[in-house]
Amino acid sequence: MSKRHSAKYKIDRRMGENLWGRPKSPVNDRAYGPGQHGQRRKSKVSDFGLQLRAKQKLKGYYANLTEKQFRKTYDEAARRRGNTSELLIGLLESRLDAIVFRAKFVPTPFAARQFVNHGHILVNGKRVNIASYRVRPGDTVEVREKSRNMALVLEALSSGERDTPDYLEVDPRGMTARFVRVPELAEVPYAVQMEPNLVVEYYAS
Repeated sequence: MSKRHSAKYKIDRRMGENLWGRPKSPVNDRAYGPGQHGQRRKSKVSDFGLQLRAKQKLKGYYANLTEKQFRKTYDEAARRRGNTSELLIGLLESRLDAIVFRAKFVPTPFAARQFVNHGHILVNGKRVNIASYRVRPGDTVEVREKSRNMALVLEALSSGERDTPDYLEVDPRGMTARFVRVPELAEVPYAVQMEPNLVVEYYAS
């Protein structure tokens, strides 16, 4: 198992939830944390503990963003006028790697980050290799011509494991996706419940 897969599944085990709804997640068989103390009886979690868990879960979902990256996104959401938790989700879903994952060009957020970094994606016809690039409504994201026959892409597009959300217009044959609008929390197809309101409480405390 690669380091990336190992880390990904460790997040699932640590959270005790199948974050991405994947059939291979070890949580499907072992719903307890990793390591020798993973099966210990769990004590009551404090409010701070719940907030921290919500942050770690949301941060882990997006290919385990670094704390610096995640905090930067939160700070931008907090500066904007409106509901900070909804704005946070909107900013996370506007990331280029998130769009690539949602469009089913690749199977996981981890693969999406690597796919973008390796230069396989075009935005409005121009190559972009920065995973955190902010996609704007109306922008078109597509798989580069030379990358369209990669097994990773073909398998992901043909997979019935998940559907594409309504805020993307995806053409699987052309391997293009248009970002229609920034979504609200209720529109985002998370496999588990996310609580960005607790994330806001965590940083505000």
